[in-house]
Amino acid sequence: MNVEQASLLVLLATMLVLFSLDRFRIEVVAIGGLLAGFLLKLYPAEAGFSGFASPVVITVVEILLIVQVLAQAKFFDGLAQRFQSAGWPNVAVIAALAGITGFISIFMNNIGAFAIMLPATLRAGTVLQIPRRQLVIPISFAALLGGLVSLIGTPANLLVSDALAKATGTGFRFFDFAYAGLPVAIAGILLVSVLAVRLFPETDGDVSAPPPATRRIVAEREIPVTSPLAGTRLADCPKRFGLQPHALIRGGTFVFGSLTQSVITAGDILLAEGADAVFSDLEAEGALAAPIHPNGLQTDFARVEAVVMPESTLIGSRIRSLDVFRNRGVSVTSLSMRSPRIEGRFEDLQLSIGDILVLEGTRDAIAEALEECECLPLATQPATSSVKGSWRPFAIFAAGVALSAFGLLRPEIAFAAVVFALAVTRFLNIRQAMADINWPIVIMLAAMIPIGSAVATTGTAEVLAHWLSLAVPISMPLAGIALLLFIAMALTPFVNNATVAIVLSPIALEFAAAAHHPPAAYLIVVAAGASLDFLTPFGHHNNTLAMSIGGYRVSDFLRAGGPLALLGYIMTVLIVAAVWL
Repeated sequence: MNVEQASLLVLLATMLVLFSLDRFRIEVVAIGGLLAGFLLKLYPAEAGFSGFASPVVITVVEILLIVQVLAQAKFFDGLAQRFQSAGWPNVAVIAALAGITGFISIFMNNIGAFAIMLPATLRAGTVLQIPRRQLVIPISFAALLGGLVSLIGTPANLLVSDALAKATGTGFRFFDFAYAGLPVAIAGILLVSVLAVRLFPETDGDVSAPPPATRRIVAEREIPVTSPLAGTRLADCPKRFGLQPHALIRGGTFVFGSLTQSVITAGDILLAEGADAVFSDLEAEGALAAPIHPNGLQTDFARVEAVVMPESTLIGSRIRSLDVFRNRGVSVTSLSMRSPRIEGRFEDLQLSIGDILVLEGTRDAIAEALEECECLPLATQPATSSVKGSWRPFAIFAAGVALSAFGLLRPEIAFAAVVFALAVTRFLNIRQAMADINWPIVIMLAAMIPIGSAVATTGTAEVLAHWLSLAVPISMPLAGIALLLFIAMALTPFVNNATVAIVLSPIALEFAAAAHHPPAAYLIVVAAGASLDFLTPFGHHNNTLAMSIGGYRVSDFLRAGGPLALLGYIMTVLIVAAVWL
């Protein structure tokens, strides 16, 4: 191994660790790595920003623009009534909702499919009285499974296709991924639908059974004069009232002292954490003062839950700085945090991906604010867009998919035509839509492409393949693809799937050369492994959102995702070996 290869391995290891820690923004880590690669002379200056001109990045941007239009269509809002009329059992409804999510995800990115189906799914759960915990994980996993089926289902598929095109002159066709992806997706959706009903059962009156997990919120409430909390020590609040106190404010200043010595008095403001149902019950009993909103008597007053999406402008902001709500007379009354770190008062809390805001105000003001800050309401809102109810955006998109699927146009050209058609028909405002794109993901993807290319051009992939061949006979049928799939699935819970595909694609090509096998087989398993991400709530943004919305524990992902990951691993290895080797 030479100095150049050693430097690249150290750089990659450092970046993977920084990505997994999630303490720095992904685009900052990627750009830092890009600059470090140039300083280490791993690629020339003209190649440093070549990723921004890559067809992969261009296609991802086009899909993100198209998804913004399709997400406004509210095309699936009537599902609840249809299921109610059909009288299906819960497991059939869950499987159907997950199946629709997976189907949508074949033609767009995973987060887009999840965002489109989430409000309709929660609405169906409310109407049919299906517990939220039985619904959210299945549609999150289904969105990941659907991405296995097509070229544009996930950026990882586009990246491995680009690697194949550079190696052989021809990339994957639109549905080449479906040979393995479609059977895995169908089996996985059926499995997770059955598991969800068994792992997250409805309460059946058995007092000995552990209660289902409920979402915990943080809120600041005033103590009324007649409240039973008055005269209670802070230390007794968890046991007597189910609240974990974090701060007590009296006369505008904090009450300092130990929990056993601090006593609540009428008129105090309590900052506490607890189950959302506990706050509701205490407010109903008069133990806590309910939030008072000036618009509460208006006919269009609404209380809406909204989740902070990965592309939201609110990420990193504190409650006190949310002018997007304040300027419209919308109040943030409570917050469900993925990783509670509570310091100061409620207005000092800092938002991150997956946090859920409870908003009060007029319905139109809330809808307008959520659209501006890229947060997703967890209940269907009336759409003001002309897209609602129209089939034409879907028809335009379907035409672009057909042009790409039949090889008539390259994907980046076909979807550029779709963007143009949506803009001409006034379904898409390109200027506004470009501002709403999840640019950190795009920048990360573009910055990582030159580094991934360096894995091949510096001979690092060849060195890594040689090392792995000493431990596993990669020239044997199944051994190489089984090892690559295992590595990809081991990395993707900690690193985004695009990075996994970029780093492993050159190694996959070396594996194929050493085994004298078609490189397509090895690249297919890299793409599949990068998307089979079910074991943790932090590996993919869909899972992060699901954990917050469904009130899951980390162990819930292991229980529901473990069997699914094992099934996906076995089926992918066997199908790829049968079809591609």
